[in-house]
Amino acid sequence: MTREAFEQLVAEEFPTAVPEKFRNRIANVAFLVEDEPSVEVRETERLGPGETLLGYYKGIPHTARGEGYGVGGVMPDTITLYKLPIEDEAHELEHSNILQNVGMSYEGCVRRVICETIWHEVAHHFGMDEHEVQEREKGRNA
Repeated sequence: MTREAFEQLVAEEFPTAVPEKFRNRIANVAFLVEDEPSVEVRETERLGPGETLLGYYKGIPHTARGEGYGVGGVMPDTITLYKLPIEDEAHELEHSNILQNVGMSYEGCVRRVICETIWHEVAHHFGMDEHEVQEREKGRNA
């Protein structure tokens, strides 16, 4: 899949991933697409060989922004989606025996992984730690 096609899917899936009541509360956040995590991110997240990330939030969570936030120049937070790991995950979904995935196209699987990754990283933006995000994901997927 080309970078442009992938970025288009990210733009299309954002409204599906983030409920409307939260979309207008996302401020000063840039969405990025990279092929895979950088050496710096891999070191920060202590990823071992063969480990990767689908997405990464970097910034000041919404819940930690005080009254002075935004006074002066503030660089935006970033939510980065990693194209190659997302495509790998989508390929695994497409070829899995999970009933809900049977008959789903590759693009449909990529959309699903993008949507879930956006939701996950936006949850971090709203102050949830990894454990909280995973608990909420269990509820979403039930």
